[in-house]
Amino acid sequence: MDLKIIWFGVICAAAVAYVVLDGFDLGVGMLHLFARKDEERRLMLNAIGPVWDGNEVWIIVVGGALLAGFPAAYATLCSAFYTPIMIFLAGIIFRAVAIEFRSKLVYPKWRSTWDVVFSVGSFLIAFVLGVLLGNLVQGIPLTPEGVFVGSFWGFFTPYTILTGLTAISLFIMHGAIYLNMKIEGPLHEKTRQWSVISTVCFIIAYIVLTMATIMHMKHMVARVDGKGHLYWIGIVAMLCIAMIPHLLRKKDDGWAFLSSCFSITLLFVLFGLGIYPELIRSSISPEINSITIFNSASSELTLKVLLIIAGIGVPLVLAYGFWIYRIFRGKVKLDHSSY
Repeated sequence: MDLKIIWFGVICAAAVAYVVLDGFDLGVGMLHLFARKDEERRLMLNAIGPVWDGNEVWIIVVGGALLAGFPAAYATLCSAFYTPIMIFLAGIIFRAVAIEFRSKLVYPKWRSTWDVVFSVGSFLIAFVLGVLLGNLVQGIPLTPEGVFVGSFWGFFTPYTILTGLTAISLFIMHGAIYLNMKIEGPLHEKTRQWSVISTVCFIIAYIVLTMATIMHMKHMVARVDGKGHLYWIGIVAMLCIAMIPHLLRKKDDGWAFLSSCFSITLLFVLFGLGIYPELIRSSISPEINSITIFNSASSELTLKVLLIIAGIGVPLVLAYGFWIYRIFRGKVKLDHSSY
């Protein structure tokens, strides 16, 4: 198989890992302000406390792989989306600072301030990610040289705003289901209610986004049109999403979380199939100006060396993640070392 296609798959896999893992972190952050008591907010923080920073490693993998494997696409992406990326990074920075600083003092105003920063940062990250993905589907104005000729406000169209809102609803659902597994006591009843409400909101947003994509983004549908076996990916994704409310009613929280993970994975597979072979679609003469995996890739030797490095490094990251999740499995308990 062509190394360019393999490396495109590696980047997509790392993106899926980031969205699945950091997705529930972001969901917990967005739900943080819905908890009224300080003890409840501490429980929510400690549910993600051991893993949140490790989960963010995957976005570094995505950026590094894109830089090394498709440098032209990386250059255009970072220059075109400079302001949204800076907002995204600011959200990550302030969110991390809020987690670490919140419990340094016991004053209510101090903690409430960082609670707001933590929650707002999570909303910003989720929305910007959704808007970015929406623009990759919709396309941005590029010249034949790959130079972005649009404006910041041009990133916000009805379709991209819809993808941003869908991303928010997806992460909130994912985070609420994760909390169901980690929290017990009175807060558990709240998280169960949040799970049901957020799942309904996500299903509505997903249906609307799917219809908008079919009606207005014909190129996304054209990539899988006539390939019957690819339609099964969409069908299985919808079945996974439909299973979530059923599993929540059965209080089978572990399987509900896995179903949410599978849903996200399959939706990203559909996204990857839809944009392939484009990395950045141009809204101006897309057949000529779009940046693809074929016109932006590094040399074959570079891709081969990178693949060897990834083959060594990625399993180590996976092993570390598995070890951490295994150590901190089970329900959250507060003690003197908790956030």
